[in-house]
Amino acid sequence: MIRGHVEAITSRGGRYWRLVVTLLLLSTTALLVRRKSEPTKDITLDIDSGDPEGSTFQLVSIYRHGVGEIHDWHQKLEITDQFVKSAGDYYKNQVAANDIDETIWTSNTRYATDNPFKFKFKLRSQKVCMRRLKDRSPEFMEGYLDFALDSPLKASKIPLDWVDEDVDAPNVTDKDTILSLALMSSNAYVRLPHTGDWRNVSSPWNESAPNGYGWDSDGLRGHVFYNERENVVVIAVKGTSSQGVPGSGEEDTIVNDKINDNLLFSCCCARVSYLWTTVCDCYTRSYTCDESCLEKEFRRKDRYYAAAMEIYKDVLENYPEATIWITGHSLGGALASLLARTYGWPAVGFEAPGELLAAKRLHLPFPPGLPIYEEAVWNIGHTADPIFMGTCNGASSSCSIAGYAMETACHTGKICIYDAVTDLGWRVSMLNHRIHTVIDGVLNEYDQVAHCQQPEPCVDCYNWKYIRDRNAPTTTSTSSKIPTSTSTSSSCVGRNWFGICTSYSLS
Repeated sequence: MIRGHVEAITSRGGRYWRLVVTLLLLSTTALLVRRKSEPTKDITLDIDSGDPEGSTFQLVSIYRHGVGEIHDWHQKLEITDQFVKSAGDYYKNQVAANDIDETIWTSNTRYATDNPFKFKFKLRSQKVCMRRLKDRSPEFMEGYLDFALDSPLKASKIPLDWVDEDVDAPNVTDKDTILSLALMSSNAYVRLPHTGDWRNVSSPWNESAPNGYGWDSDGLRGHVFYNERENVVVIAVKGTSSQGVPGSGEEDTIVNDKINDNLLFSCCCARVSYLWTTVCDCYTRSYTCDESCLEKEFRRKDRYYAAAMEIYKDVLENYPEATIWITGHSLGGALASLLARTYGWPAVGFEAPGELLAAKRLHLPFPPGLPIYEEAVWNIGHTADPIFMGTCNGASSSCSIAGYAMETACHTGKICIYDAVTDLGWRVSMLNHRIHTVIDGVLNEYDQVAHCQQPEPCVDCYNWKYIRDRNAPTTTSTSSKIPTSTSTSSSCVGRNWFGICTSYSLS
């Protein structure tokens, strides 16, 4: 009798727990359906609205932040009618002289303009549900990242406060929106006249810029566009001006662009072979790198990521209640993704190199329980661009010949790929990476935008070994072991230029 009573209770308990599990599965399914259905909702930033002027974005300010020896300098230029006229005249003179700026803007007559600085961009938005940190203030994020840099293991165990929020984001299914964001990204490349009332954002406030500082020197540039009616800001980050590649923007920032490219997108300081000059001193031995050293290099104040954070901080101070979108091309697209992940905003990058490894090295927080492809980051590119596809590496590649160690391929967020090789018959070439080529040859050519999807499984730098803090003191311990039979194996300790092992050691 007692046994039967126990069996009855156990049976009821089993039914109870099966019911609980069923309810949990149903609630989880409902949540996933909600997350996937919300991004299709349009809001009022519509190019077809009755108030076309109210739905447009226009350039309102330009930031330039020093790097290297002048990394403390941070300046801002407010866009006035006087500057627009001066910049427009300068642009027309450059085009008339067949300068490279002609290849920065699109040749599509729909977007034709004689002055990119007064062009009005039309965008359409959508609602997305973003899981982001509750406290995304620059003060908190910088404190967290500093702590994570010093104590990564402890930082990974901190229970951060995450919230799910409906956020306005660019509608990446709308062709005009994609084209407008690409043109905003190209706008950041357009050369500026050496005039204008630049205001110091950084101290000292009462000093002028050092000699030679300007766009004829080094720096990171950010162009800010604003829609007052909807209170939405778009930050377009300037990308790489490539050495020896026509139509890639002005040549004044090439040196620091290359340094930051080789830092962010290489496996270890651009240590491709012994013939290369590395951008940092973290390489230890064959295919081995000091991860702690590398992470400190990423966070240096004279690097582009720190400069991008400073630009964002001032934009946030000027538009504290605004929704912020971030975009860019190439290096600018990768920085846009990293900046958006840092502060919890949507981002759209064009032809950006793989930035997932950089995000991990910076210890940027990833939402728990959410796949990276479900985040509001979209990477747009085409198959004829080896930099975006992650194939521009190896001794004979055009990137390597030009001195760029573009070794990463993995992206965060979704990828939206146009198959230009199959559909347009293009050959893979670094020249297809240029923003002008992307806009005119790809984005304008397709009737529909590329479908954004989950990236394929991807691993960067799989053949490298990363150690933490090679200078840390080592401790030794002794223990007794039961003798066992051992076998001898060999391991590679030296490789040539092509990665072929040339010397071995026995272990």
